[in-house]
Amino acid sequence: MIKTDRILALDRDGMSEAEKALFLKDLKKVAEEYFECDGDATLEVTRADGGFLVCVIFTSRRIKSPKSPVI
Repeated sequence: MIKTDRILALDRDGMSEAEKALFLKDLKKVAEEYFECDGDATLEVTRADGGFLVCVIFTSRRIKSPKSPVI
């Protein structure tokens, strides 16, 4: 096993509810730049070959026009 595989093998299998809530709080800040969010988001983390599948679902009333970055 190469070194990276050994490090990944020590990874945990999931996230606590507190960690999920913190992640969703951070993600919501970014999502609100692009969407007019409506309600809470849900997060599902599933173990898969080579890592994890992460699914975030939220509802939106509309898609916003993002502001262009100032260069």
